[in-house]
Formats: sequence, C-alpha cells, structure tokens
Amino acid sequence: MLTVASDVEVLARFGRALADPIRCRILLALRRAPGYPADLAEALEVSRTRMSNHLACLRDCGLVVTVPDGRRTRYELADARLGHALDHL
Repeated sequence: MLTVASDVEVLARFGRALADPIRCRILLALRRAPGYPADLAEALEVSRTRMSNHLACLRDCGLVVTVPDGRRTRYELADARLGHALDHL
C-alpha cells in the first residue's frame, strides 16, 4: 500500500502545480529551456515576487530544481520525463 500512497501524493503534488495557469506557463517555458527567475518573470509578464512564489511551489512539488550558476540561480525541470509528459499533454 505504501506505493499507492506515494503515487497518490505524487499525483496530488502534480495537480497542485497544474492548478494555476502561471505555473503551467512556467513549466511549458522550462520545457523548452532552463531559465532564470527574472527572465521568466519578464517573459511571462508577472512580477518577480509572483514568479518567486510560483517557482517555490513548483520546487516544493518536486517538479523543478535549482542549479547554482555563479551568483544566479537557474531553474529547470526536475526530470526530463516531465518535459516529455508535457509534450504529450
């Protein structure tokens, strides 16, 4: 039963992430290429604060990861399979 509970938790996190249109747009942008918060905010026309909050949610859901890049932090999909899944949606 632990597997089922884990599967349910994963699906619930995925559903939470996809419940907001901005988070969906972020995932689609990161599907194309990794990005920096300021660049993503500008491209998606949202404030940096909102972008930060949405990226934190996606990170907490396990869908994106941070990669240190000098003094900046880059975001990318946590798993390439997520990009393939988004392609199929």
